[in-house]
Amino acid sequence: MLIAVALSQPVQAQSDPVIMTVAGVDVPRSEFEYSYNKNNTDGVIDKKTVEEYVDLFINYKLKVQAALDARLDTTASFRQEFMQYRDQQVLPTFVTDADMLEEAHKVYDQTLANIGPDGLVNAAHILLTLSQKATEEQQKEAKRRIDSVYTALKSGADFEALAKQVSQDPGSARRGGLLGWFSRHQMVKEFEDQAFALQPGQMSAPFQSPFGWHIVLVKERKQLEPFDFHRESILKFLEQRGARNAITERKLQAMVKATDSLKTREMLINERVDSLSKADAEMRYLIKEYHDGLLLYEISNRTIWDKAAKDEESLAYYFKKHKKQYKWDEPRFKGMAYHVKQQSDVKAVADCVKKLKFEDWNEALRSTFNGDSIIRIRVEKGLFKKGDNPLIDRECFKVSDAKVDSVKGYPIDAVYGKMLKKPEDYTDVRGLVTADLQDELERFWVADLRKKYSFTVNEEVLKTVNKHE
Repeated sequence: MLIAVALSQPVQAQSDPVIMTVAGVDVPRSEFEYSYNKNNTDGVIDKKTVEEYVDLFINYKLKVQAALDARLDTTASFRQEFMQYRDQQVLPTFVTDADMLEEAHKVYDQTLANIGPDGLVNAAHILLTLSQKATEEQQKEAKRRIDSVYTALKSGADFEALAKQVSQDPGSARRGGLLGWFSRHQMVKEFEDQAFALQPGQMSAPFQSPFGWHIVLVKERKQLEPFDFHRESILKFLEQRGARNAITERKLQAMVKATDSLKTREMLINERVDSLSKADAEMRYLIKEYHDGLLLYEISNRTIWDKAAKDEESLAYYFKKHKKQYKWDEPRFKGMAYHVKQQSDVKAVADCVKKLKFEDWNEALRSTFNGDSIIRIRVEKGLFKKGDNPLIDRECFKVSDAKVDSVKGYPIDAVYGKMLKKPEDYTDVRGLVTADLQDELERFWVADLRKKYSFTVNEEVLKTVNKHE
């Protein structure tokens, strides 16, 4: 197996020289710079020097190569997730500002056509609701009331104040009856006919619609302003509605059709990726970063993270080998706090679990005491420190003022378990042991990768990182 050899060759007269070769693949300086600069911004706590970052970058590349050799990039799940991310970056580039402006003009023109020659009306109204199934007496009463309101208005009563007081349209009543701007075909016909027959400042006589009795006061009338007046608000509306996605799909469909379907949608997107990658290094490395990052996650999960978390035998062995490094600042109670209906169950609970492994307690208690429709025990099981559970605080940690709330229907409180000054089993500190085992497996894995694959670093090019024109 080949190991790393630091090169001392002069920097070649090229704009993007090779800074290192990992597993037979040349890495240009620009790619290393992209990764280094992105991961070592001013806000990073553990900021690395260029020299310190080299080993981390090499390890990253070796892991990605291992994933490629394992053909993880060919799995359906990888391809689906990668293409989903890639498309999020690339598809928006099919849409230009001119495309969005054209779409905005379409929205404006359609709105203008919908409004029609009568323009827009800004009106307020007072509504007294009337059910369409109202009795004759109810109809007469509603007519009497609306006529009374109309008389008050004609006598000088303030429309806004009266609307707030008597209108039964809660939405507009809070605004003094104001409905805002509307065009034809946005209101019921009876209302529309009355509103568009009035000029600013004019008020209708009472009239009936399917909702009840109305009086309408027209505030203003106008034609729709020119396109430039609404341009920014339309563009914002289109962005919020995801118009870029719709435009992109239309354009892709048209492009496929223009090739007589010789090219598929995927082929066209791949061409765009290639084009963008050649023209824009940031985009090229962003896409590559996600591609390699997905591979790194998958192979690390298979080789290290998931393997360590689920390998009970290895966790137990690691804990036994490094037991002295796992300590607590204060004791723990390993057991349970429980509540039962009758005194005899206190001993029954203890007898049920005393010969079992801690992890088997739950199932034994469930099947023994809560196996049918009658629940005989309420229990909280775990590894407790002082302050975690009031009952355990009182009974085990001897906290005299611990306030234990009673559990309705379960008057008898009890605890079972033992006090531990230090962890006795890896399950007592599982999270820490898992993390430490993962770190150890990571070190072994990286060491193996460095033996398996060759890699070289051009020290002269390394000196020019972020120091060239």
